[in-house]
Amino acid sequence: MNPSNFLAELKRRNVYKVAIAYLVAGWALSQGIAQVFPVFDISNWAIRIIVLLIVVGFPVAVVFAWFFEITPEGVKRTEVADAMPKATGRKRHAWIYVVVAGAAISVALFFLGRYTASNRAAAAAPNELPAKSIAVLPFENLSEDKANAFFAEGVQDEILTRLAKVADLKVISRTSTQHFKSAPENLPEIAKRLGVMHILEGSVQKASDQVRVNVQLINALTDAHLWADTYDRKLTDIFSVETEIAKAIADTLQAKLTGSELLFIAAGTTESTEAHQLYLKGRYFWNKRTGNDLKKSIDYFQQAIAVDPNYALAYAGVADAYVWLPGYTAGTTRDCYPKAKAAATKALQLDDTLAEAHTTLALAIWLYDFDSAQAIREFQRAIELNPNYAIAHQQYGNNTLAALGRFDDAIGEGKRAVELDPLSLVINTDLGSDYYYARRYDEAIAQLRKTLEMDPGFYIAHLVLGQVLDAKGARDAAIVECQKARALNDDPSVLGVLARAYGLSGNKMEAEKILDQLKKLSQERYVSAYSFALTYLGLGDKEEELRWLEQSYQDRAGSDIGFIRVDPLLDPLRGDPRFEALAEKIVPMREFRASSK
Repeated sequence: MNPSNFLAELKRRNVYKVAIAYLVAGWALSQGIAQVFPVFDISNWAIRIIVLLIVVGFPVAVVFAWFFEITPEGVKRTEVADAMPKATGRKRHAWIYVVVAGAAISVALFFLGRYTASNRAAAAAPNELPAKSIAVLPFENLSEDKANAFFAEGVQDEILTRLAKVADLKVISRTSTQHFKSAPENLPEIAKRLGVMHILEGSVQKASDQVRVNVQLINALTDAHLWADTYDRKLTDIFSVETEIAKAIADTLQAKLTGSELLFIAAGTTESTEAHQLYLKGRYFWNKRTGNDLKKSIDYFQQAIAVDPNYALAYAGVADAYVWLPGYTAGTTRDCYPKAKAAATKALQLDDTLAEAHTTLALAIWLYDFDSAQAIREFQRAIELNPNYAIAHQQYGNNTLAALGRFDDAIGEGKRAVELDPLSLVINTDLGSDYYYARRYDEAIAQLRKTLEMDPGFYIAHLVLGQVLDAKGARDAAIVECQKARALNDDPSVLGVLARAYGLSGNKMEAEKILDQLKKLSQERYVSAYSFALTYLGLGDKEEELRWLEQSYQDRAGSDIGFIRVDPLLDPLRGDPRFEALAEKIVPMREFRASSK
């Protein structure tokens, strides 16, 4: 066929028109789906398949145009269409309308996609804050009796606890939210610091057996009030109020609730208002975290148990207090850890869904029994029940996982704890400890400096920083940090680290003075055997150091001796047969190696 005749035939059969119309329409469709599909989270593979079909369809459309013609009477072969009367000009130019319509649709879809994408980006722009995230700020106590502050704190805590059990929500822990007052003006700044998009504010007014609770849920970035309500109820109905509030918030934030989560949110704790108020007073003092306040909390928890012997949360409170007492030198490990274990076990016999009790039981099992397998099971169950429980993540990582040498896992849990409780000084410090045990000293120092920027007076961060600097060989700087810690708190554990640094830097005289101090203090209060061990290490007395480390094991002081496989301060003893035999009793090498894989 003559090329000129072939081109003319293409024109006569409208192949050119069909090809142009197809290309315009195909381009419009591909542009549209490329802009719109991602907005609805449709996978890229679906977009690729559609574009591929458009490309494959082009030669099919061209071949179709050669052999067939679209007429007012339908699709006809070209020879038949040629014999039919000519269509009107409007019909002849229909392909132009197809091109124009395709272009218009393409432009519309393009701008629709850009608009929705920009809106989406704007919503996520402020630090990529998750949409389903919330912080419950302290509730204002409007009661005439200001002693009811514990009750307002309790209502806030109960609502937070119910919300925290919803896996689809990110809920900030109470430790961080307590840094802010009720109904603050700088909500966007608070949201940024806490890493949340929503804030719940509230107030509580209690008079006799009547309670009024006001709450409002706010989008902290836009200051939009999403939901608010007022509840006037009898004191006996306070649990149902807390449940209603938690459900309303979850619904407003469109959080997915499983059947078990619905049960957790609605679960009651005690039918006795007297027992509940005693429990709230116990938590009020427990949250203060001093040795004396922990003892006061135990007294209130036990009073609550006396009123209601089946009050699981009160037993969990007793366990929580006892497990922390040795850390505040307010009790011995041999006395406190078994009591914590017994109380947590009782709490779980009454209610197996308490993440707090599983966490404390895990701690007691690890710190006292050195049973890593059982401790891990309890920690994992706690996190399963309450994925927002920062303490479970913190202790799982900082205690068991770090001690077993699973450093990446430990640091991951520590970071998750910080995400859930970003302003907690102890959780931030423990993340620094995770880096320290992993011997990532520079990262540990950076994390601890960050913690001290939050509060320069937090002595534990100074102490851990001193340990890191000592392990890194910067003993003069380590001594300075330990001296700061000692000036801020008279915790005897500081003295052992300080004595080691003095001794290894050549100042044996100061180390001897500290040894005398520890001996005198041990007659008045609990002083860990580990502190004596570090002091004798600084003095170069290996026999005494090993004896005191063995005593730490006999004392079941897991918070000290449990880290025997990973503690950098004990490195001078590694390879000694007696030391290795002791380490084998605490963390068998088969478990340590297996856990590191």
